[in-house]
Amino acid sequence: MSAHADTHAHDDHGHHHKETFVTKYIFSQDHKMIAKQYLITGTIMGVIGVLMSIMFRMQIAWPEEPNVLFEALLGKWAPEGVMDADIYLALVTIHGTIMVFFVLTAGLSGTFSNLLIPLQIGARDMASGFLNMVSYWLFFLSSVVMIISLFVEAGPAAAGWTIYPPLSALPMAQGGSGMGMTLWLVSMAIFIASSLLGSLNYIVTVINLRTKGMSMTRLPLTIWAFFVTAIIGVVSFPVLLSAALLLIMDRSFGTSFFLSDIFIQGEVLHYQGGSPVLFEHLFWFLGHPEVYIVLLPALGITSEIIATNSRKPIFGYRAMVMSILAIAFLSTIVWGHHMFISGMNPFLGSVFTFTTLLIAIPSAVKAFNYITTLWKGNLQMNPAMLFSIGLVSTFITGGLTGIILGDSALDINVHDTYFVVAHFHLVMGISALYGMFAGIYHWFPKMFGRMLNKNLGYLHFWVTAICAYGVFFPMHFIGMAGLPRRYYTNSNFPLFDDTANANVVITIFAIVGGIFQLVFLWNFFYSIFYGKKTVQNPWRSNTLEWTAPIEHMHGNWPGEIPHVHRWAYDYSKPGHDEDFVPQNVPLYDGEEELQH
Repeated sequence: MSAHADTHAHDDHGHHHKETFVTKYIFSQDHKMIAKQYLITGTIMGVIGVLMSIMFRMQIAWPEEPNVLFEALLGKWAPEGVMDADIYLALVTIHGTIMVFFVLTAGLSGTFSNLLIPLQIGARDMASGFLNMVSYWLFFLSSVVMIISLFVEAGPAAAGWTIYPPLSALPMAQGGSGMGMTLWLVSMAIFIASSLLGSLNYIVTVINLRTKGMSMTRLPLTIWAFFVTAIIGVVSFPVLLSAALLLIMDRSFGTSFFLSDIFIQGEVLHYQGGSPVLFEHLFWFLGHPEVYIVLLPALGITSEIIATNSRKPIFGYRAMVMSILAIAFLSTIVWGHHMFISGMNPFLGSVFTFTTLLIAIPSAVKAFNYITTLWKGNLQMNPAMLFSIGLVSTFITGGLTGIILGDSALDINVHDTYFVVAHFHLVMGISALYGMFAGIYHWFPKMFGRMLNKNLGYLHFWVTAICAYGVFFPMHFIGMAGLPRRYYTNSNFPLFDDTANANVVITIFAIVGGIFQLVFLWNFFYSIFYGKKTVQNPWRSNTLEWTAPIEHMHGNWPGEIPHVHRWAYDYSKPGHDEDFVPQNVPLYDGEEELQH
């Protein structure tokens, strides 16, 4: 199965045409440049998403109080600085969409799958450089359409990021249900096309272009994670596309897939026979695998960084691979736990409860294996390692509340409260962001040939970690007190007066954490141009990407591609002078390859 990448390579890559600025930096087919494009586009979208979250947090903490920021940024949607109720829901909707799809799916997976798959498996480039370029530009186009939707006169989509009908299916339902919702659907259709092209490319590259000796059991765990993530994407994203297309039919062509017995101001609409619950099934069939499309790349990155910076072999390599495969399979049969209060048959609810609790087992395997790898390791506490350990922490704390939400009897009590917000932000949002930050700190030298400032990295980690828990830990308690999510103010309900102070504390942590991301942005963009120049292998790592020259070239390696003789985790192996042995170093006489 292990193909010789050289046969697919451009052996005469010295005879490439002279690259212009446009072919090198804009319409590039080089996977390393496309990775940078994904990263920078995802970062810009992330800034927009975080700014939105700060704005609606300020609204919840200080409702009906005039705010200069609202007046400046929202214009007519904040008359005299007081946020309009409609725009609050629109901000929540677009924030969720941007962070889940544009930052954590495309920004994380697009960046590191593109950067690492060819370099770590020993390939000259992706299977199709052209398709790779097209997938990035479709992602860029979908980002532009999503941003344009913010400036529609009637307002952007405001049906929540899950866009449940009938709010999303009836253009007359509310302001954001008109052109704003249409642009949301167009943007997501383009995004799904981008995602599918990228995923197919990653799968074909891993299967066909591995260098000599790179068997599947010698692949780094990062590549296993990206490979399986791409498979989940190919299986589940088309289902969301079908839901979006059926929704467009309901909105524009008079069909009734998701609508039935609708009354508006006493007038009966002509829709009949459809069901909004059908939309929920289609949405969550992508929506739950999406959690792992976001998480698995972050977990793969963490595996690599923890092993490298513990100077130890990763604990239980085969168990880690099996847990990735088990998560991929189970993630496609648990979607119903989002729908326990949709009138679902209680027996079906118990089936989804069982599969949901089952997925905790491979997740726990990963957490235990990280902890065991760290145990008694020679830990190198650089910023990438800190963010990786932070991911293990948030993955465990967020995962524990998932056991409560996965149980149908318990979920009913806290469904659609801030308890749910706290859970999925910790287990998916913050964990995946930590994985993304860890990956940036670790592979920045490979991407840009320079090092990030370590001290600014430490500052970035500690403030981010404290503020993340400061925001989401108290949310569990206001959720258990019954505070519903998506309400733009709770001041009309005396029942929730006791949660007002907690919301102020949460918002202050959110503002401080958001502002301190500027430290990271400064470090990132400054270091691209003025950072300290890197050495060939700054982390003394085993994987193949560190054998490629620092100066980027199309084709990755001059001359022959290195062959692989061992797995990726020969750290501190007895009998070797150094505490790392790169994969391209042959086994010496009598040396045993580690059983993993």
